[in-house]
Amino acid sequence: MAKDPSPRRPRAEPPKGFRDYFGADVTERKAMLDTIAEVYQLHGFDPLETAAVETVEALGKFLPDVDRPNAGVFAWQEDEEGASRAGDWLALRYDLTAPLARVAAQFRNDLPSPYRRYAMGPVWRNEKPGPGRFRQFYQCDADTVGAPSVAADAEICAMLAEALEAVGIVRGDYLIRVNNRKVLNGVMEVIGIAGAEHEDARGTVLRAIDKFDKFGEAGVRDLIGAGRMDGSGDFTRGAGLGEAQADVVMGFMSARRESGAATCARLRELVVGSDMGLEGVTELETIAELLASQGYGPDRIIIDPSVVRGLGYYTGPVFEAELTFEILDEKGRKRQFGSVAGGGRYDGLVERFTGQKVPATGVSIGVDRLLAALREKGRLGGAAPGPVIVTVMDRERMDDYLGMANELRRAGIRAEVYLGNPKNFGNQLKYADKRGSPIAVIQGGDEAARGVVQLKDLALGARIAAEASHEEWKAQPAQSEAPREGLVAAVRALLGRG
Repeated sequence: MAKDPSPRRPRAEPPKGFRDYFGADVTERKAMLDTIAEVYQLHGFDPLETAAVETVEALGKFLPDVDRPNAGVFAWQEDEEGASRAGDWLALRYDLTAPLARVAAQFRNDLPSPYRRYAMGPVWRNEKPGPGRFRQFYQCDADTVGAPSVAADAEICAMLAEALEAVGIVRGDYLIRVNNRKVLNGVMEVIGIAGAEHEDARGTVLRAIDKFDKFGEAGVRDLIGAGRMDGSGDFTRGAGLGEAQADVVMGFMSARRESGAATCARLRELVVGSDMGLEGVTELETIAELLASQGYGPDRIIIDPSVVRGLGYYTGPVFEAELTFEILDEKGRKRQFGSVAGGGRYDGLVERFTGQKVPATGVSIGVDRLLAALREKGRLGGAAPGPVIVTVMDRERMDDYLGMANELRRAGIRAEVYLGNPKNFGNQLKYADKRGSPIAVIQGGDEAARGVVQLKDLALGARIAAEASHEEWKAQPAQSEAPREGLVAAVRALLGRG
């Protein structure tokens, strides 16, 4: 009789497109988000946390250019017993804006109007993962619901600039680019593809404009025309525009001038005949004037017609924060870091629930990308120092060791007692090394009898081992003795020396 096969062990790895976050990843993210939250709170925004799961109906289908089931969301159908309504489809939120629209509608009689909120947390997208592209990632949003004036859009752009500078992106290393979907729609009207019957062509044109930085003028002209063949031989079908139509679109792409006023003047020429387009240009002019009057010049925020933003719910001004410094890609080539935040006006999202127009605008920061940018610029400290490790020399004296750790913690010093097998002291020091501990506290029976502790300066020891000769190593006080009652002061002195 054949033996039963051994049970298959699960693979110890996350699903493709997901990752784990350790130590400095978490602490640096928290510190950055705390700094951004301070900026948002100074501007009068309140925090909001929403559920990770929403109904698919509430989320809506607004994700751009997706080829995954359920329009790029992770969704499942509830059974009758667990659903609020039989057959409800639930999904993980794909951004923090759609849940806000649901909250604004649900609590519209309780919330102030305008309602200013910020939110921070993970979102999930059922999209194809790739290098640096994960299916779970953090976003940090700020939105104003109920303000029809584009002064709200200007404020969001200004606040985004303040947030970037607060976390360490210096002026000159970023640029916030502003456009208006009404102007884009006006261009579509001028070239005759504004109607519902031209939805596919219009979407192709918008996606092509959004890829200008990647494909350049020639590539975009191909994509809005007959189509584009890439280097591998793959062909992408184009929007099918004629030469005259393509000239208008390319004129729009090249409309940026030295000042916001000059750019708007050129855009006004391109959308003559479209009331919507002219309204969008007027809104851009107002935003440029408001920002300039508050000191946000073209070194920080500019009017740029090439900004599209992919999400389908934008209805007016759109904006994107781009980091302009260069980095090396995986092949060692220089390139600009690129976008770390984006947003815009979405006056139709809350209306989906209420049937009434509710203006709204906001911005979302890609937390992981902003963290990566700060690391590239050397503006994060790397691995945070670990706790002081109180080693265990005598199991029967565990209460003494716990007392030392508690004493250090009460003084505001991060500390822990080694709780592994204390038999091999070398393993305790190896543990301290893995934890990145700056100091090990040692007290055996002899030290206890004399009322002292030994303090091993692990940080200094590591530096000397890496940089100094053996003779210098022996001469350095990498281990010292201190009175037991002076433990806190002695540890503080060593930490200050580092």
